[in-house]
Amino acid sequence: MAHATAPVDLKTMRETASLLLAPDADRPDLGQLDTLRLALTGMMRVVIPEIEAAAGRLPEDDVPRACALACVGEAQIRLRMEPGDTFEQRLARTKKLARSIRALADHCQTLGCAS
Repeated sequence: MAHATAPVDLKTMRETASLLLAPDADRPDLGQLDTLRLALTGMMRVVIPEIEAAAGRLPEDDVPRACALACVGEAQIRLRMEPGDTFEQRLARTKKLARSIRALADHCQTLGCAS
């Protein structure tokens, strides 16, 4: 199974998600929002294979394995979403990506797939 070449950086993943999700987060402009969306999708493409590999080493009836794979499935659905036509649609969809990044970071930490 091929693994990502870039290292999984949980701190950066969480910090990037917080740029949109923190209670005191500033509202980004369109350029910043598109940059965040691209960063989040790139992170997802790095971390998803790592989580799948780590989960694959666990027994099929393992609860953390099932939870991590469910999160991966949801993240993959969100990766396929179009960004949207209006700023509000783009913001809402990018926030969904940010929530997925937070959850994926938690699963990666739980499964030990990040250094």
